[in-house]
Amino acid sequence: MIRAFFVDFLLPLLFFLLARSFLRGLFSGPQRDRSSERAEPGAPSLQSGGELKRDPVCGTYVSTAVSVKRTVKGQVVHFCSDECRDKFGR
Repeated sequence: MIRAFFVDFLLPLLFFLLARSFLRGLFSGPQRDRSSERAEPGAPSLQSGGELKRDPVCGTYVSTAVSVKRTVKGQVVHFCSDECRDKFGR
């Protein structure tokens, strides 16, 4: 019974997975090393660490380095997006 399970089910499954892996490697083309790629143009560069400020509209914490800023009564207020900035003070 165990031999029948192995021969009828497990062996064909392993063969199928091996063949699929081989064919994917054959037809997928050359693989690129994505670790050295730069961020998309126009995308903000993100820094690790730094100060976080709470968006007063939605409550999300956003890095001061990439936040959308607006000066209100002499103080800089940080927002997560242009939409939250526009909603503020309505």
